[in-house]
Amino acid sequence: MLVQALTAAREALYQQARGMDAKPSSADISAETPTMAQQQADALALIAETALHHGIDPGAPSERYQVVVHVDAPVLADPDAPGQSVLEDGAHVSAETARRLACDASRVVMRHGLEGRVVEVAARTRAIPPALRRALHHRDRGCRFPGCGLRFGQGHHIRHWAQGGPTTLSNLALLCRGHHRAVHEEGYQLDRRPDGELSFRRPDGRLLPEVSPPPAVPGDPVKVLRARHDAEGLVLHARTASPGWLGERLDVRWAIDVLHPLAR
Repeated sequence: MLVQALTAAREALYQQARGMDAKPSSADISAETPTMAQQQADALALIAETALHHGIDPGAPSERYQVVVHVDAPVLADPDAPGQSVLEDGAHVSAETARRLACDASRVVMRHGLEGRVVEVAARTRAIPPALRRALHHRDRGCRFPGCGLRFGQGHHIRHWAQGGPTTLSNLALLCRGHHRAVHEEGYQLDRRPDGELSFRRPDGRLLPEVSPPPAVPGDPVKVLRARHDAEGLVLHARTASPGWLGERLDVRWAIDVLHPLAR
């Protein structure tokens, strides 16, 4: 069952990634396609995230599923600043990863003395309060990255709170875990325009085009599709998509590149 769920989640993530760009080139596809191990890791994380969002595991008092990151305040404000950014066991975490996690997490502020000993521990607080989170989910209705729309996600501070950005609805955007990582660690850029809309840019600065919402799926899509085929006189069978010359399999990607208007 878990293997089937992983396979379905991996395929969904991969197809979603392929559909992000309106006009991908063959070079872009080969360069950006994640490895099988990366796809499986993302799929496993998606399954766990889905379970948590649907209340399958409300968590024990010890909150064993949480990951603790120790990061110095100067590092959060400036990834190039000296200081620590480590997991509980001492493993290093990049500063930008720590900034992403700090966007939407529980945080405990600790003060250390000159000799390094903890002298004060503040109460745990949420980076985004529950009421504001509900408003964020109600407004964004899913990941705002063009072409995504995954229903649940993480709150992203457009201007990070460690750099003085306010934790307000206007400074927040909902991003799924993968696209939140893309904005922090992979060089994608996100800004809110004066009109309140969001703009996304690739790592090279090029603007990501808006993606139209998917068409509404009718109650019985198969019946609707068959009616359209009947109206156009189309008869589909098991050999419809087979080429008529030597019988080899149809290269769907090549056919779309040739036939689709945007490919020209």
